[in-house]
Amino acid sequence: MNSEHTPVLLREVVESLSIKPDGTYLDLTFGRAGHAVEILARLTSGTLIGVDQDIEAIEASNERLKEISSHFTLVKDNFSNVKGILDSLGIKEIDGVIMDLGVSSPQFDEVERGFSYWEDAPLDMRMDQSQSLSAYEVVNTYPLDRLAKIFKEYGEDPYSQKVAQKIVKEREKGPIKTTSELVEIIKSAKPESELRKKGHPARQIFQAIRIEVNDELNALGKALSDVLPYLSSGGRLLVISFHSLEDRIVKQTFKSKTTIVGNRVNGPMEENNIDYRLITKKPILPTSEEIENNPRSRSAKLRIIERK
Repeated sequence: MNSEHTPVLLREVVESLSIKPDGTYLDLTFGRAGHAVEILARLTSGTLIGVDQDIEAIEASNERLKEISSHFTLVKDNFSNVKGILDSLGIKEIDGVIMDLGVSSPQFDEVERGFSYWEDAPLDMRMDQSQSLSAYEVVNTYPLDRLAKIFKEYGEDPYSQKVAQKIVKEREKGPIKTTSELVEIIKSAKPESELRKKGHPARQIFQAIRIEVNDELNALGKALSDVLPYLSSGGRLLVISFHSLEDRIVKQTFKSKTTIVGNRVNGPMEENNIDYRLITKKPILPTSEEIENNPRSRSAKLRIIERK
């Protein structure tokens, strides 16, 4: 619980939100309040709503925010339920939304959570510790075809089939219980030439399992679509993604909301019929200085959309 989380692209997020002291702001991936602290500090009569499915994160951050202001509400829930959350709070409009899709540093650093391929821990990877599905069930009960599909689609690992086959073979001897066991199985399924490459050989498979356990991509698509109508005029949605699958969903969603559609008969729609405008035609990336200070920011991409 003492692990520090360094918020990614913090300056860029705060500047892009153009925070109004009396505004309403929503942090849909609250975590350890890295971005939320800076937002709350700029509010006077405004309100910050923080959403996270990790009860440890909420409990740890609640005290931290109390030292700044009482103008906040924290909700334990998955961001895919954003519509229900806002409706239950009676909120009709939001002036800014931030979604940082990265796993927080404490989740990686708390070994028992099982997110890291560097440490030995029980297979878990649940962001919401109250849910039943964990990495253990995925690894030990999913059939071969489903494992291979997950590894290919969510991990984009070129050895997905071989890794899945190796897992199925090894679990016949007994359940695979720890991250270290899984790492060794993944390594044994890959050729030496692959193991000599830069980066951990289990990274993509662990990413795939984590996405499956937490249903991350489906939740992201739903959250994006559901939260956009709540933006006030001039309100912005900021999304920080960390891998191509997330970024593709964000990019495609933003494009669909800001593209002028037409056909050969009727011609293009009038631009003023489009409710949103794209602020970032290309994503904002961390500076070399930030990457040096926080290596976990290396793959971050920030995209922004605004309601007209």
